[in-house]
Amino acid sequence: MGFSVQGGSGRGGRGRRRPQADINVTPMVDVMLVLLIIFMVAAPMMTSGINVDLPKTDAKPVNADTKPITVTVKEDGSVYLGDNVVDMNQLVDQLRAVSQNDPEHRIFVKGDQHINYGRVMEIMGRITAGGFTHVALLAQMPSSGSAPAGGQQPAPLPPAAPSRNP
Repeated sequence: MGFSVQGGSGRGGRGRRRPQADINVTPMVDVMLVLLIIFMVAAPMMTSGINVDLPKTDAKPVNADTKPITVTVKEDGSVYLGDNVVDMNQLVDQLRAVSQNDPEHRIFVKGDQHINYGRVMEIMGRITAGGFTHVALLAQMPSSGSAPAGGQQPAPLPPAAPSRNP
């Protein structure tokens, strides 16, 4: 918001008008706020996948360049590869097809917190037995008092080292 004080030239304060040299940023701020609201509403709609109730953890997210493959285990025990239901006997073959036979492709396994832990470990065991080396569990970051509950992003847990019994 700007205004200019004009000096008088002897005729009651009326003189030659000068062009205003400042920019009115109010319309730009209005447009930016509207765009911000549009993106805040549209961003959650862009996520896809099967909704499960993930457990909470304080682990730091893992960053990588390739998009990971997500294997989901729902509360009823059904297994999904991406958005499609998959049979346990076909899981490794379909993972190989999706990863283009890359054994180092990242695979995230997410399971509902109410299912048996052994079921998740069985699936992870099949995936690692199929030759995949980068398999990790997904968990949800704990919500803080100021963050919205629906805006949580899953965080991959680092893979556990294989145990070797003598």
